Amino acid sequence: MTSERLLAYRKTYVAMLISSTLSLIASLVLSIDAWKLAGNPNSKFACDINAVVSCGKVAKAWQSTLLGFPNPFIGLMTEPVVITVAIAGLALVAFPKFFLRIAHVVYGAGLIFALWLLSQSFFVIKAFCPWCLLVTISTITVFSTMTRINIMENARSEEHTSELQSHHDLVCRLLLEK
Repeated sequence: MTSERLLAYRKTYVAMLISSTLSLIASLVLSIDAWKLAGNPNSKFACDINAVVSCGKVAKAWQSTLLGFPNPFIGLMTEPVVITVAIAGLALVAFPKFFLRIAHVVYGAGLIFALWLLSQSFFVIKAFCPWCLLVTISTITVFSTMTRINIMENARSEEHTSELQSHHDLVCRLLLEK
């Protein structure tokens, strides 16, 4: 990848960095609340405003520990990885295509999980947590940035392939091989 090509991704990596940082902060707040809830099931949270805007009501639902531990712990584990990718991207690191595709698929699974949790919050639990909403919005934003990078990389790859297949380049390659 050329420097100009990597510079074209700067705004995308900035958006990824900001969104993943916000999601990490929200995950940290939610993890602290989950810790408090484990110590005292009757805990009240700062974001328990009413019956609809209630982090506590969402945190007490079975969906909040779907994998056997509080869901915010997932954010504490994954968001630092995304932050690292964003910082490396801003430092003009060229990632292999397979890495970008795998990251896109894995984060896509995270997006599906976040959207499922959002739907559970609104339609089953009938309450929402502002921090959880921030995580969902951040997840959508990061997934969008990864989608943009993958689409741009595929488009550039196709341009490069067609350039390599031109007759002029074929002659040049044949001459260089001799």
